[in-house]
Amino acid sequence: MMPPAATLQAFFLDAEHGQRFCLLHTPPASQPVLGHVVYAHPFAEEMNASRRMAALQARALAQAGFAVLQMDLMGCGDSTGHFEEANWAAWVDDVALARRWMCEHWPGVAWLWGLRAGGLLAAQVCRQEKTPGRLLLWQPVLSGKQHLHQFLRLQMAGDIARGEPNRGTSRLMHLLEKGESVEVAGYSVSAALAQGMAQADLDGLPAGTQIISLELGSASTDPVSPALAAQLQRWQAAGCSTVANVVPGADFWQMQECPDSPAWVTTSLQALSANPAGGAP
Repeated sequence: MMPPAATLQAFFLDAEHGQRFCLLHTPPASQPVLGHVVYAHPFAEEMNASRRMAALQARALAQAGFAVLQMDLMGCGDSTGHFEEANWAAWVDDVALARRWMCEHWPGVAWLWGLRAGGLLAAQVCRQEKTPGRLLLWQPVLSGKQHLHQFLRLQMAGDIARGEPNRGTSRLMHLLEKGESVEVAGYSVSAALAQGMAQADLDGLPAGTQIISLELGSASTDPVSPALAAQLQRWQAAGCSTVANVVPGADFWQMQECPDSPAWVTTSLQALSANPAGGAP
């Protein structure tokens, strides 16, 4: 006999500016609730490319006893507004809103799960709360400024492919610094969004914060990248508890219709289920 399945509910959550579309994955009635998880999705097209893997992980966590909330941030997906109206502060507020809502409605330990730039948002919410948190970070962006520059290079590549004058990232950054919006790969990025992202990082987390970080690699026995290793050292020096795993699979956040990477799901599930009460991973 198949075990009872997790349930899925779609709804809109009222926010300061409009509504946010949410998907709530809840454990089967027979499954004890271990805690809850708020998912912070990545930036721009990475959000769309990673939807399937995020859904697979959310369902697996719900089946194991974690309630999981996936929210489309302001101007993304089915939430209120257009992308060009979004700004970084509003996105941070959205993740904080989702966090409060889950804490009010679901018992157990609270996790913030961020994919790519979503990890920057999760970290900023954790810093704002000024209390130790629990972060699950998938292929975390370590520097918002670097991530922004990489995104702007997409426009430079597009200019070259179309035979148009190459505006270069420095020109685009200058426009953003002047308060203007820029069009990149079909997304209109506001100055407020770009400036907020450029200031975002993963440092300054409260001492005692627990961090599980997963990074793509060829095999689970591979070492983490030098950049993540340096970040781990900074977290540990600040009194945070850290675990880092290299996970085989594909860079699903970059490719539509990418093959599934089940190791990400199983590794995350094992990490969160091993210490549901919030002890050191």
